Amino acid sequence: MFKEFREFAMRGNVVDLAVGVIIGAAFGKIVTSLVNDIIMPPLGLILGRVDFSNLFISLSGKSYASLAEAKAAGAPTLNYGVFINNVLDFVIVAFAVFLLVRGINRLHHAAPPPAPATRPCPYCLTAVPLAATRCPACTSQLAAAQGG
Repeated sequence: MFKEFREFAMRGNVVDLAVGVIIGAAFGKIVTSLVNDIIMPPLGLILGRVDFSNLFISLSGKSYASLAEAKAAGAPTLNYGVFINNVLDFVIVAFAVFLLVRGINRLHHAAPPPAPATRPCPYCLTAVPLAATRCPACTSQLAAAQGG
């Protein structure tokens, strides 16, 4: 059973997937930092000095100055500012993945299909080589192949 598991784990797809998950986790941390530390502070400043990570609704009915204060008091809160940050994280990661897949697809553009080597006989529809002047199936005389 160990040998079978080792063969499964060492397949190229599994190793590639593991590398992708590790890189993705690291990329997610970078994007989270980008959103929380670079994008949201200027956006909050533009919108009137709003700290998005501190936007919440206290469900207990009491008023708290910050989310940290509400959590320290054990109050139930609806943290919509953190949700906005997470949505922005997702949008940035999704856009980066879109750009990555788009770039990979451009690298793997398909070659044009090869020119056909046969043509159908107009009488019996058998595939006939392009250079043939007579159909091998119905022996009909064929017009000369058109040069392309």
